[in-house]
Amino acid sequence: ARDVNDPQTGVSVLERNKSYHAATALTMKAKKEILDKKSMTIGALGSGSDYSPFIQHLGIPSFNIGFGGEDDAGVYHSVYDSYDHYKRFGDPKFEYGIALAKTAGRTTIRLVNADVLPFDFKAFHKTVSTYLTEITTLIDNLRESTEIENQMIREKRYVLASDPTKRYITPVAKDPVPFINFSSLQNAISALEKSASTFAELTAANPKPNTNLNQLNKLLYQAEQKLLSPDGLPRRGWYKHTIYAPGFYTGYGVKTLPGVREAIEQRAWTEAQEQIEIAATALNEYTKQVDAASKI
Repeated sequence: ARDVNDPQTGVSVLERNKSYHAATALTMKAKKEILDKKSMTIGALGSGSDYSPFIQHLGIPSFNIGFGGEDDAGVYHSVYDSYDHYKRFGDPKFEYGIALAKTAGRTTIRLVNADVLPFDFKAFHKTVSTYLTEITTLIDNLRESTEIENQMIREKRYVLASDPTKRYITPVAKDPVPFINFSSLQNAISALEKSASTFAELTAANPKPNTNLNQLNKLLYQAEQKLLSPDGLPRRGWYKHTIYAPGFYTGYGVKTLPGVREAIEQRAWTEAQEQIEIAATALNEYTKQVDAASKI
């Protein structure tokens, strides 16, 4: 992205991407974080394209690389989604088709020609840690909203606020949100942080090791498979990845730490605790793979 120019503006694809995300960020803090970054963030994969069986069923690291326009065009998967429409309105000079080929091509070539596959385990740790923070915030907010909602029902606030000339059905109070034990997942993420830092230090000190390269790279590209759960996610065992999945109710939209997150959203507390342990086990196995790579 850094080394391919955007046809319209002449700046790099990376800078165009950064400008778009900064301009559309919702808060000033988010804008600043985007502007201060020297790289781009790779979004989590949900579903809706050919990568789905590779990452979510087989645990093969995957990219979904594409360009989006200023407008969605409104023709996706319709009779108008045609070569003729693309040539007339989408990319008349085929400049973006070429730029995308250059971007995806460089990505592929640099991966296959790398002495050591460029896996960034420190970034992965930071990402998963962020997902856990989101989930603990989710359950805290759910606990607070449940308490307030139950108080509203208990004190008949909705009844008092309703129109007495119309039939009103009072909502049913929900069970309180319990405190769930996240310690195993927190410990797993902490262990990954240490292992990822060690691997990064060793890689920086010896970027081109000349022994056991095949064994090292095999450990790196197979690490993702350690994040799979043998039994898959609840009620959809085909999806085995413990970190990424399309949401059960969101179609293409991704859910991160999906087993834990969706159990909390469905107020299935026992299942949430079970999924925490499953995700922790998967991350621990992943960390062992990073440790094995560090030994090499």
